[in-house]
Amino acid sequence: MGGKHVAVLLGGFSSERPVSLSSGKACADALEAEGFQVTRVDVDHDVASRLAELKPDVVFNALHGPFGEDGTIQGILEYLQIPYTHSGVLASALAMDKSRAKTVAAAAGIPVASSIVMDRFAIVGEHPMKPPYVVKPVREGSSFGVVIVKEDQAHPPQIVTSSEWRYGDEVLVERYIYGRELTCGVMDGKVLGVTEIVPLGHSFYDYDAKYAKGGSKHVLPAEISPNLYQNIQTLSLRAHEAIGCRGVSRSDFRFDDRFSEEGELVWLEINTQPGMTPTSLVPEMAAHAGYSFGEFLRWMVEDASCLR
Repeated sequence: MGGKHVAVLLGGFSSERPVSLSSGKACADALEAEGFQVTRVDVDHDVASRLAELKPDVVFNALHGPFGEDGTIQGILEYLQIPYTHSGVLASALAMDKSRAKTVAAAAGIPVASSIVMDRFAIVGEHPMKPPYVVKPVREGSSFGVVIVKEDQAHPPQIVTSSEWRYGDEVLVERYIYGRELTCGVMDGKVLGVTEIVPLGHSFYDYDAKYAKGGSKHVLPAEISPNLYQNIQTLSLRAHEAIGCRGVSRSDFRFDDRFSEEGELVWLEINTQPGMTPTSLVPEMAAHAGYSFGEFLRWMVEDASCLR
């Protein structure tokens, strides 16, 4: 595959544009170092015509958020018949819809938190469920729009019904799960290691904890019991397969061990377009499994296809 022409899609116009620019630059630089001919494509609404002109051998999708990971760009690439990385149209759309993804995961025997989907304007006056709970956009990533309502909060969060809210009118209201943040990647149908994410100076793994320097600490392998470690790996692979993912994915969990060693493990969501800087979670997991960043990306390019 060395010398092949790879178009790296980056940037875009979702809220996650800065993350995608960072992922895309890291991937483009590493792929060039691996010997690929790389064209960086900052995605706009003319991306289809741009790709039709470029005629790359492969598209490396480094986009994040709506359009980039919800099946839209995947559908464009299927229409253009350009092999691409990561998951296909259906899995991407399904994983991006947190409510429907949870329905599929629960049907596959994966533990999820109780939740309801609501119009955001209905969350006024009374709590939609007993606090603590979380309100989050149904179709967003990188913790954008996530609001935690604590036990002692007297009223629902006002930001959700304000004019400042820009994440759509449909929201997921979900039981809040106390505990540790754990995540596990899947690559080529095989599980990677389990990482514990420890936010530093943040109440939860929000946008700044994810991307700001010093915002969080990654503990890989996670310092948890062997049984829990294996269970998280098993459930991550099960979610990957149930949603229909391809390439790489990452499943996020919460583990509440306040009352017993066995605790409560809950699957939160699956990410079909994980961050792709060398220090992002999944590349760290791949490095732990013996892949350099360049080798990891080379595998993704070689795995690219249509009809994913």
